[in-house]
Amino acid sequence: MTANKRMRRRPSVRRRLEALIAEAIVDAYGESEQRTAFFTMIEENLALPFETEILGVTVTAESVDLDGTENIVAICRRGAKRQAISILDLPLPKPLPAGAEWIEAYRLWIGAQ
Repeated sequence: MTANKRMRRRPSVRRRLEALIAEAIVDAYGESEQRTAFFTMIEENLALPFETEILGVTVTAESVDLDGTENIVAICRRGAKRQAISILDLPLPKPLPAGAEWIEAYRLWIGAQ
């Protein structure tokens, strides 16, 4: 989702996402701790696994992780193959899985950095 689309969210949705951001980073100091805090909230709240489509191919998002550069990634599987996809780039299915609002809050927070 582009920054422009994020800015056009309904005010009530934006307020809810801002409240989630505040909840995630309340005790986190610095960007590294804040990213880790978001990872924790996503890991604890996102209903996994779920199916989504990447480049026209159905994959299963099985888990989330932090990569070596502290980016939050979804570990996606198709058959025996697994690949880490940035949570920022992960297309979300419709209907959204429970806890997907944490991904949206993270995307909004990243866009403000």
